[in-house]
Amino acid sequence: MAESTDIPSQFPVLENLIYLNHAGVGPLPRRSRDVAARFLDENLNYGALYYPQWLRTEQELKRKLCSLLNAESPDSIALLKNTSEALSVIAHGLDWKAGDNIVFSADEFPSNRIVWESLARCGVEARVVPLNPADPEAALLAAMDRNTRLLSTSSVQYASGLRMDLQRLGEACRKRDILFCIDAIQSLGALPFDAQAVHADFVAADGHKWMLGAEGLAVFYCHPRHLERLRLHQYGWHMVEHAGDFNRSDWQPAANARRFECGSPNMLGIHVLDASLGLLLEYGLENIARNIDRNTRYLIENTKIMQDLTVLSPLAAPRRSGIFTFACPIPPATLYSRLLARNIVCAARGGGIRFSPHFYNSEQQLAEALQTLQDLLAEG
Repeated sequence: MAESTDIPSQFPVLENLIYLNHAGVGPLPRRSRDVAARFLDENLNYGALYYPQWLRTEQELKRKLCSLLNAESPDSIALLKNTSEALSVIAHGLDWKAGDNIVFSADEFPSNRIVWESLARCGVEARVVPLNPADPEAALLAAMDRNTRLLSTSSVQYASGLRMDLQRLGEACRKRDILFCIDAIQSLGALPFDAQAVHADFVAADGHKWMLGAEGLAVFYCHPRHLERLRLHQYGWHMVEHAGDFNRSDWQPAANARRFECGSPNMLGIHVLDASLGLLLEYGLENIARNIDRNTRYLIENTKIMQDLTVLSPLAAPRRSGIFTFACPIPPATLYSRLLARNIVCAARGGGIRFSPHFYNSEQQLAEALQTLQDLLAEG
């Protein structure tokens, strides 16, 4: 799909809102809505007649996700409910001993904090590390010692938009035999990601943000060497090697990442995410990343002249992402409500307001949002 394709027609939300909340919940493309409608019509009129075809869509989605992550193969990909479930599979699948520790930053979303803190009953220490924006990796690396079993980080911090140097962290973990876990929810669908290049052991991400899927479906990547290392706590018909052979009395977990999918798949969510990723991949991941960076740069450059506004997101190119967060004299909750009342959808995060435009947002929309912001600041 060329950049000249009429992408705005895929996003009817543009007719109603200035939508700047893709770091929260993204809107569905028209294509994905149409696919969901066809799926529901099939189910309405024919029940499960087309289930074999639905299963092919499931496998196609795993192939797309494999491409998005640069995973070894679709066999390394599992489809779970959300990031929290994926992180829980890791946290409660590894064998821990008293005195082990896990390192993560103080800026993480609760999903990437609570799951590790839940291991306190096993005698595992959760080391919560404040980040220095000038060198955020240094603090994480300094906190690791001979008892560190795992380092967990978001690829992009959800509140500030700080982009982490995953390769630096991954190489350090590999050298010290420390597991490296990445919450990539603020990267996949927006920024380049390469699980192999950054030496990721585990990657988790919901599909409902930058990947433009529906809530209730997430990708979980597990490096092949860890498939049998994670102890299973959820069991069912879908996670066994011979799934579908219901008369078979003996069983064993699937040899691939399907072993983490205990029961019936979310077929509606699978169809939606497959359609959305199809759109993103056709448009081109490099084109998407370039458009998002263009939008972030526009916001940075055009807020420099606005009085009483403090940018909370990083300005340097290697640290930028699709998230732009700022603070001003108006309290975040108040300003959020006023922007929402003017059909500008954003979020109050990290002590400020977070704008997170996607590749299809235009400079004109951003200009309108900033003009509205300037008018609100003038009103006080």
